[in-house]
Amino acid sequence: MTAPPAAPLRVALANGSFEEPAVTGVEILPDASQTQAAKRVPGWLTTASDHRIELWRSGFNGVPAAEGVQFAELNANQVSTLYQDLPTTPGTKLYWRLYHRGRQGEDTMALDIGAPGSTVEQRRFTDGNTAWGYYTGTYTVPDGQTLTRFAFRSVSAAGGNRSVGNFLDGIFFGTAPYVTLAKTAIPAGPLEVGDAVTYRITAKNEGGGGAENLILTDVIPQGTTYLPGSLRIVDGPNAGAKSDAKGDDQAYYDAQANKVVFHLGNGASGVEGGSLPNTGTLPPGTTVEYRAVIDLAAAGKHISNTATATYENRLGDTPEPLTATSNEQITEVKPAADLTVAKAADATTVTVGQTVTYRITVHNTGPNPATGVTVTDQLPDDLTFLSADGTPGSYDPATGQWTVGDLADGATATLVLRAKATKTGRITNTATAAGNEEDPDPTNNTDAATVCVDPAPSCCDPCSPRK
Repeated sequence: MTAPPAAPLRVALANGSFEEPAVTGVEILPDASQTQAAKRVPGWLTTASDHRIELWRSGFNGVPAAEGVQFAELNANQVSTLYQDLPTTPGTKLYWRLYHRGRQGEDTMALDIGAPGSTVEQRRFTDGNTAWGYYTGTYTVPDGQTLTRFAFRSVSAAGGNRSVGNFLDGIFFGTAPYVTLAKTAIPAGPLEVGDAVTYRITAKNEGGGGAENLILTDVIPQGTTYLPGSLRIVDGPNAGAKSDAKGDDQAYYDAQANKVVFHLGNGASGVEGGSLPNTGTLPPGTTVEYRAVIDLAAAGKHISNTATATYENRLGDTPEPLTATSNEQITEVKPAADLTVAKAADATTVTVGQTVTYRITVHNTGPNPATGVTVTDQLPDDLTFLSADGTPGSYDPATGQWTVGDLADGATATLVLRAKATKTGRITNTATAAGNEEDPDPTNNTDAATVCVDPAPSCCDPCSPRK
């Protein structure tokens, strides 16, 4: 595959198949210069003094169109030249193709290309009235030529009638297809682990000819997981939701290669791409989208990826494979830190007046450092605070908050908390950790310890007689 060169100025004929305006049977209409006429032939000009162009409907007098449902007759009321003048970039390779047919017998016309006023004959075509002849070729714009005339000149027509001869249809003259890809991520970020990102890719054909067998591929960005059922062609040919299965519509998810694939353009199917017209015909191009969920492995990093497309230029004798690559889309992911808490009491049973010692640990399992870490451990009313030793940080008995601070990935902090039991009963005490970063698993942020407080034992009965 080869990447196309930088897009030259797009060159493409207007109304190349003479489909506008719609006619019934046959009509002789003003050319594009006659702007005062309500019904005229767009795109095309003629050297005929009456500025008239003759259009036929397919099937009229038994003559079928070669392409579409209409075609033109070069000789309308006069022997003339039919042409269009197009802005061009010197050095650009232009492709042409056309269908030609005689009306009453063998007709001959010439193809002239060049600067207006100094065109050069490229080729002559002679065809009978039983079938359309099909012809292709190329033309390279000379240095200094910024306006190029593409013209058909009547040479001769069977029967000698000046108003009869040389049918034309399916004409193309212009640049090769040139596909551009633009990729966006919604929302733009920074995002959290677990957020879903919608990736949208717009394909436009900034060339002249159609981009054939257009297939867009996007490898799911590293650090994300494809969200099943999210394939969609947003606009353009075959718009709508698509399944993940291969072959049943114009898109699928390849789990083995971890990529999404879209077949784009007119006529695209489950097995091949279609044809994407140029932006003169389809200005917005076609847009696709899919969604991916941010994995824990991407925390604190940047997700980046590009989409690619393959397509063919079929304007020449053999298809030319081409590729397009989108801009690199980069999404920032905020850090994440999974904090876990473990709490235990040195003794599960004490008596009123005894000291209860709790050991609380908070551990950062990552993947990023945790900042602003705190552990809340509010002592219940049946316990009276005695002391606390935090490594690191300090404990505020009024708020019950242990201020740990920053905790590196893999690091652990410990608090030894001492309190006196003041009332009998079952006492449950809970510790909960929090930090500034997103916690991907908050279920392990809390732990509790339960202590049973019994009545204080009597050492003797002061009322009993002494022995």
